[in-house]
Amino acid sequence: MAGEYVLFGAKGSGSAAIEAALTLGKLPHRLVNAASWLPDSALEELRAVNPLQQIPTLVLPEGSVLTESAAILIHLGLVLPPGLLLPADPVQRAQMVRGLVYIAANCYSAISIIDYPERWTDQSDEAAREAVRAGTRKRLHRHWEIFADTFGRRPFLGGSAPGALDLLASVVSRWSGTRKHLAEHRPDFFGVLQRVDRHPDLAPAFGRHWTD
Repeated sequence: MAGEYVLFGAKGSGSAAIEAALTLGKLPHRLVNAASWLPDSALEELRAVNPLQQIPTLVLPEGSVLTESAAILIHLGLVLPPGLLLPADPVQRAQMVRGLVYIAANCYSAISIIDYPERWTDQSDEAAREAVRAGTRKRLHRHWEIFADTFGRRPFLGGSAPGALDLLASVVSRWSGTRKHLAEHRPDFFGVLQRVDRHPDLAPAFGRHWTD
């Protein structure tokens, strides 16, 4: 674990989950502001390590590159002492890995459709794009309801302390009206998310990205 991690990300993006994990694990790291929607950021530096220019992108201390939030969190959970990001118990750990991949496959993936509906329809008019957004948002919120029913443990999703699944859920649930929907339809799970946000070991990292 010696050496410095380099995290490419941007304020309010999925890189917040990785930043929180590095902070929780007390891993030395450097943040590089880079995103495709920030033309004045370190895009060329990001492109050199990730041709897709997607964030978060994490450069490990020995120079190899990790992308995809769930993969990064799983890797860090295996590098750090058992029980910090991923449970030590193999059965519980398997469920946390399942939850991370669930968010990546069913929730995180929907955000790009909502943000860029033109990529997902042949229709060029705004009404067609809004129909794509609305349908995807409805499905996204349903996926979060299923997640809450499946993984919504208390006080935290990872058990007695927040772990990798809590970090990713806290970040990805902030987009596309999900928190508002969960507050109404899954209030207990919404309370877990708020508990994660306010945890003293995580609040400073999340506070860099959101002021709520």
